Amino acid sequence: MYFDNSATTAVDPRVLEEMLPYFTERFGNASSMHSFGREAYNALEGARERVAKAIGASAREIIFTSGGTESDNLALQGAAYANQGKGKHIITSVIEHHAVLSTCHFLEGQGFRVTYLPIDQQGLVDVEKAKEAMSKETILVSIMAANNEIGTIQPIREIGAIAQEAGAVFHTDAVQTITKLPLHVAKDNLQLMTISAHKFHGPKGVGALYVRKGVKLRPVVYGGGQERGLRSSTENVPGIVGLGKAIEIGVAEMEESAERMSRIRDRIIEGTLSKVQGSHLNGHRNRRLCNNAHFRFDGVEGEALVLSMDVSGIAASTGSACSTRSTETSHVLRALGIRPEEGRGSLRISLSKFNTMEEADLFLAELPEVVERLRLLVPRGAMTFRASGGG
Repeated sequence: MYFDNSATTAVDPRVLEEMLPYFTERFGNASSMHSFGREAYNALEGARERVAKAIGASAREIIFTSGGTESDNLALQGAAYANQGKGKHIITSVIEHHAVLSTCHFLEGQGFRVTYLPIDQQGLVDVEKAKEAMSKETILVSIMAANNEIGTIQPIREIGAIAQEAGAVFHTDAVQTITKLPLHVAKDNLQLMTISAHKFHGPKGVGALYVRKGVKLRPVVYGGGQERGLRSSTENVPGIVGLGKAIEIGVAEMEESAERMSRIRDRIIEGTLSKVQGSHLNGHRNRRLCNNAHFRFDGVEGEALVLSMDVSGIAASTGSACSTRSTETSHVLRALGIRPEEGRGSLRISLSKFNTMEEADLFLAELPEVVERLRLLVPRGAMTFRASGGG
């Protein structure tokens, strides 16, 4: 059973089918003038139209990249350097993906000033604190649409409105949110938005950045001038075709898929908190992604729990796939105020449209035994329990 879909998803067979010809008979370079090139170019532009339609944008506002990390870097570095004449202040949150946080740390070394907004015990950024942080020097605000570890959905529409009123560019990393929640770039006050195909049953190694018309960016990759000069490099046509098909399918099937995943998620949350003593839910109970359940367990090491579940045939994670091999407590859990000794016992369950209620029940049958077995390995007197069900 695969419960690590926030790390990556299986490619939808319909997506793979549409991609395959562009590896073989339709292999042209989209920049070539001959028929092979024109065929690849038309496929590229068809995918661009699909992505734009899915988020309420125009095709000219979609820039294809290698994935979420590159899109985040292009958004943050590109907007910071292009707008530094106005000011050098950036606002983000303490729980952003490392692609955003590491880029902000880099920009601090380049003379930019970054404000890192805190979160509450449910993982939410306070809209009023965001408003208070704004100044005439603020040029860029980046708040993720939903957290990749604990699943808490952020008030991006409200923060986006505040940012634009202050004359700052607003960016959101929507990698975990696309096809889970409806997103519309105008209604949600978005000027830059990051997308990654492999999070919604598309291929790895391809993503997109929505760039609202009129927003200034400086390229971070230079070369042949592809993608309106913002992302030079021969385009990954098969991957881009897959991205376009995956987002089209995902949005068309979103309502039904999200409702079904929510029911499975709730079964897992309620079952875990009732069956496992010393278990706690991390993140907001209701304002969370339809496919995310993130727990911590007293007296258990998360790495041991993940490996033991894997032996039982269940693939899960402790948190972000980008830092899953780290033994340090997640920066997201630290921001929630969770002590390191508590945060080490974390488990993230993340669903996809392919998961079933039967799998959830099998998980709930296995989990209590695994947790209890691991607790028996803890030295006597070293384990304490807190009230279960905490945020």
